[in-house]
Amino acid sequence: MRRLTVVQLLPALDAGGVEQSTLEIADALVRAGHRAIVVSAGGRLQAPLEAAGAEHIRLGIGRKSPLSLRHVPTLRRLFRDRGADIVHARSRLPAWLGWLALRRMPEAARPRFVTTVHGLNSPSRYSAIMARGERVVCVSDSVRAHVLRHYPVTDPRHLRVIPRGIDPAAFPRIAGRDPAARAAIAETHPALGGEGPLLLLPGRGTRLKGHADAIGLLARLRAGGQDARLWMPGAVQDGRDAYLGELQRLAADAGVDEALAMTEPTGGMAAAYAASDLVLQLSRKPEAFGRTVVEALAVGRPVLGWAHGGVGDLLAELQPAGAVPPFDAAALAEAAGRLLARPPQPPATMPYTLAAMQQATLALYGEMVGDAG
Repeated sequence: MRRLTVVQLLPALDAGGVEQSTLEIADALVRAGHRAIVVSAGGRLQAPLEAAGAEHIRLGIGRKSPLSLRHVPTLRRLFRDRGADIVHARSRLPAWLGWLALRRMPEAARPRFVTTVHGLNSPSRYSAIMARGERVVCVSDSVRAHVLRHYPVTDPRHLRVIPRGIDPAAFPRIAGRDPAARAAIAETHPALGGEGPLLLLPGRGTRLKGHADAIGLLARLRAGGQDARLWMPGAVQDGRDAYLGELQRLAADAGVDEALAMTEPTGGMAAAYAASDLVLQLSRKPEAFGRTVVEALAVGRPVLGWAHGGVGDLLAELQPAGAVPPFDAAALAEAAGRLLARPPQPPATMPYTLAAMQQATLALYGEMVGDAG
């Protein structure tokens, strides 16, 4: 493949799956000898992006205001002056602005347009732009089905399922419980000590992540005689004090507040998985992929989650015993008991790797340049 210039568009570079995928593809492009440009309002991930050899251009293309249309000519000049081969939009407003910029360019000099559908957004004319790419990357089969169901004019041949992936070296396999990891966590969070099972639910402080369901599960397990403990890293989040207070009252009413730790996010997720006996993925809104499932299974920990969206897809493929009908609390507790009593064997190898995602994306870029030529 000749040297390409790929411009990725997204609102900002603060945190999240969209931002992480942007960095991962920029890194892969640079290592393969291509030119990677990212346009966003910036953020804390800008420094590692530039350290990887990518170029960042600060532009407020994520602000939902009619004033954002003023960025269309700027993007058009950027695409022309930098000789862009591919424009890859990862969010709705940046996609609209990028698409409008491309429309006024001469066809012979127009970069190819790629979109990635990272989430199961509510169908609308606004969201429809994400299905207008000449190629539309879907991060799971659930996302592909969502696009075809709600945007039936989309040509299925333009859709590419490229799941997100992890670096297996960052989540090494550990056989059985890791007592040292559990002891280290209990030293920081004493409520998580003891010999009973440790449940782990990572997720930011929003009710969509199912924290209340996890607290209900903890109460059922303890009522059944298990000295279960629950850690919810990420539940403590700036601006979410009212929600945190709601969860604290719920735990106190259920009599499990002494067996629960709600904390800020942890930077040591591999150690958190290693210390746990059961990882929960209880998002109330179907997720597009479900990275937690892949990370936990890579470490060797069983996962319990609602069988919908990308999480349901992953559990059905990798660990069917952990899939539970959505929002059935009794079935959740029953499945938790089974998984704790007889943890299933994790997949021998993890098919969802970062390298596979990067290779598939770069191959897609090459395919599009070939189509143009």
